[in-house]
Amino acid sequence: LGRAEVRQVYKISNVGTIAGCYVLEGKVTRNALIRLVRDGIVIVEDQISSLKRFKDDAKEVTHGFECGIGLQKFNDIKTGDIFESFIIEEYRD
Repeated sequence: LGRAEVRQVYKISNVGTIAGCYVLEGKVTRNALIRLVRDGIVIVEDQISSLKRFKDDAKEVTHGFECGIGLQKFNDIKTGDIFESFIIEEYRD
C-alpha cells in the first residue's frame, strides 16, 4: 500500500511508543499491517493500533502527509526506520 519514514519517536505513558512518520509513497491505512524495515532488514511485522493526523483519528494518510502511528506489540521504534504498509488478501477460486 505505501511506505512511511519515521522522523520522530514519542514515548507516551499509558499509550506506548508512537512513531511520527512522513508518508513517502502510497498510503497508510488503519486496518493495514506494518512491516518495520531498519537498514534494509525486516525487523518485525505488526498491526497498527492507532493512526492519527495531528490529534484526530484517521482511517488513512496519503503520500506527502505526516501522521502518528502506534503499533500493537512492538515498541522499539527508532528514527529513520521505514514502515511498509500492506494488507493480506485471500483469494478463492
